[in-house]
Amino acid sequence: MSVGRMMAFVFAFIAIVLWGCAECKECTNNNAQSHTYRYQILTSTNESWNIISHYKLAPKDDHDHDHDHVLADLLPRKLLKEEHQHDWDVILRKTEKVSVLKPPHQRQDFLREASLHDVRLHEGSIHGRAQQTNLEYLLMLDVDRLLWSFRKTAGLPTPGTPYGGWEDPKIELRGHFVGHYLSASALMWASTHNDILKKKMTAIVANLSICQEKIGTGYLSAFPSEFFDRFEATEHVWAPYYTIHKILAGLLDQHSIAKNPQALNMVKWMVDYFFNRVQNVITKFSISRHYQSLNEETGGMNDVLYKLYSITGDQRHLLLAHLFDKPCFLGLLAVKANDIANFHANTHIPVVVGSQMRYEVTGDPLYKEIGTFFMDIVNSSHTYATGGTSVDEFWSDPKRIGDTLESTDNEESCTTYNMLKVSRHLFRWTKKVSYADYYERALTNGVLSIQRGTEPGVMIYMLPQGRGVSKAKTSLGWGTKFDSFWCCYGTGIESFSKLGDSIYFEEGGKNPTLYIIQYISSFFNWKFGQIIVNQTVVPAVSWDPFLRVTFTFSLAKKTGALSTLNFRLPTWTHKDGAKGVLNNESLSLPTPGKFLSITRKWNAGDKLSLQFPITLRTEAIKDDRSQYASIQAILYGPYLLAGHTTGDWDIKAAPNASIEDWITPIPASYNSHLFYFSQAFANSTYVFTNSKHPLAMQKLPVPGTDLALHATFRVIQGKSSTNFTTLTDAIGKTIMLEPFDHPGMRVIHQGREHPLTVVGSSSGGSSCVFVVVPGLDGQKETISLESKSHDGCFVHSGLHSGRGVKLSCNSSSDATFKQSASFIAKRGISKYDPISFVAKGVNKNFLLEPLLAFRDESYTAYFNIKG
Repeated sequence: MSVGRMMAFVFAFIAIVLWGCAECKECTNNNAQSHTYRYQILTSTNESWNIISHYKLAPKDDHDHDHDHVLADLLPRKLLKEEHQHDWDVILRKTEKVSVLKPPHQRQDFLREASLHDVRLHEGSIHGRAQQTNLEYLLMLDVDRLLWSFRKTAGLPTPGTPYGGWEDPKIELRGHFVGHYLSASALMWASTHNDILKKKMTAIVANLSICQEKIGTGYLSAFPSEFFDRFEATEHVWAPYYTIHKILAGLLDQHSIAKNPQALNMVKWMVDYFFNRVQNVITKFSISRHYQSLNEETGGMNDVLYKLYSITGDQRHLLLAHLFDKPCFLGLLAVKANDIANFHANTHIPVVVGSQMRYEVTGDPLYKEIGTFFMDIVNSSHTYATGGTSVDEFWSDPKRIGDTLESTDNEESCTTYNMLKVSRHLFRWTKKVSYADYYERALTNGVLSIQRGTEPGVMIYMLPQGRGVSKAKTSLGWGTKFDSFWCCYGTGIESFSKLGDSIYFEEGGKNPTLYIIQYISSFFNWKFGQIIVNQTVVPAVSWDPFLRVTFTFSLAKKTGALSTLNFRLPTWTHKDGAKGVLNNESLSLPTPGKFLSITRKWNAGDKLSLQFPITLRTEAIKDDRSQYASIQAILYGPYLLAGHTTGDWDIKAAPNASIEDWITPIPASYNSHLFYFSQAFANSTYVFTNSKHPLAMQKLPVPGTDLALHATFRVIQGKSSTNFTTLTDAIGKTIMLEPFDHPGMRVIHQGREHPLTVVGSSSGGSSCVFVVVPGLDGQKETISLESKSHDGCFVHSGLHSGRGVKLSCNSSSDATFKQSASFIAKRGISKYDPISFVAKGVNKNFLLEPLLAFRDESYTAYFNIKG
């Protein structure tokens, strides 16, 4: 880009984005501007920074800290005359005269997203299960309960009872989840065409329209309009525009995706109402007052309004969208300042998404630069290995996230949802594999990790990253179906409704072109290319380190058309071992980080097979301080591997050792070796566990918990490779017991009448060997474990005596002894994930599994790895 064009773009930015901020006195959660930032502006050779410096962007006085902490002191003073600060007509005229503003248009060089109506996830795949779990939740929510506060606000009858949590009638943010529900249901209906869901979402839109008609002004919300009186007076109120954004976005999705014409009319009427409110604030006070009010979170108001403008072409919608661009934040990005520390992350990421939409509808390239720079600094300085960002909802200083691991409130889920939008825009504009790689990482680790298995309506707000953390033990823990409705519940139901929206992208032109950027099992009816693509991904496993994907093709018409398909080669793979085979013909593959491009006239029955090596690797935490130099994450392809631990995270690797020397895969057969040992006592079932040292009996735990891990043991059969269906099949065989979450350790006895404990495998000797014998209690389904080194001595639960699990040699005629030495052995409560490894630690070995597989178990997402 030429210097002249850059100057024009920056001037346009100053003229229409920053004009009214000369008198703004705050920027939400922004601490004092750094001296580094001031120095950069004053000394930079960057043309755009020089222009801004020319317009008096320098602080008044380095010693005037009370005033220097506001971005307004770094912004132009007189681009809008003081007497025009309240003149709406002047503002509108100045907006219309800016040359970069154009009617809405579709850029032909942008990739087009594939319609969710044409994409279907494979049932039973990891993404298909996550989508189904979310669909079940959307279907169980009641229309009347969702609408309760809207009807109350409109003065209509309120059948049923309202939901709790953030949708409680006493909560000022009420109504936000309903907006998310409208978006999620539109996305999910497009993804599934579920008829019941369509009836629900159509009923919600119809009843919201009745509420809007009853109020009669265009206003529509679950709280009274007086909230905006407080907002405009800069008095305390909980983010009313945040909720309005969700409602507007939900209704616009109902129009654009679900094809409900009623919804668009409702949106336009709502926007008319808020256009008038903003106009009144500016004419009564000044544009400065309006910008001051934006210090309260407003969600993606600019984003939804730019989208509306792209549909209507109404200049008022464009102006209102622009008035929700947050100049004091976008200004930092415009001058390329990595100075976002202490900003509330999810307040500002949507503003960037909105600025990206401005670029799409107006063609103003400065907004492209803003989005690109923002992604660069977040990804390089503020992002965890999951792809997520923020601690306690805020950004820390650049490359200073090491000490944020001390918090359990890392990576607000909403921020991941919105960062995916940022990266998705950038990929569509640039076709760079790096943005698709980021999307894969954040989707895999930051989105799929927030559901609790396949339990509908159970999600988390924060995704902790530190050592000994648990998803269940953040400040909020797991939510509940009907009494949470946090912001991250809203973005969560949207995320799991659109899992198919970033797999396939189309490119315009004479030759139909398709980009396949995510490897997710799915069907795609590619109408433009006149073919149906069936993508089947073999689930990744640790013992076979390859991603294997097969594409088969069928024709939508009798004859296919010439078209180009582009397949992403992820940067986490390597060329050695990578293969591509089309109809039994080997293909030459490009290097990772590029696309395999195939142009041909596709035929029914064509088959493409891709094989990419999945590499193990470590990744340093984004912190350049020396004390954090050894803190690293472990990844397997796109999967972040977390280690089961309640606190230990120390690993020592030999200086020149490869990662395969200290991380080994767990074989597929090991799941058949897992058992737990139980006894009935006092009308409850107890199991022996290694949760305490020595071993103890505890009540039967539920799966997905630390106690479930502690109650599961791998039965090692000496030199035998026989797999037992039940341990009664192992009568007469010798075995050893390895705790599930302590690989390489063994259960040992310490002599007669002493407790059982756990030691390293090299220390156990004969004390860790037991013989499986028929249950001493004479029951068919029980077994007993006799010490190999102490004949006649058995593992004894101690339940009746209260003395704990021990090796006991009591009289064979004692019925209580026989009961206490007899166990029912069943398949393990916990199981190894197909992607499971053992990492050699300093004090213990670590069982590594994908973060997305964890539920309530304790883990660390980073390790202290010293060479």
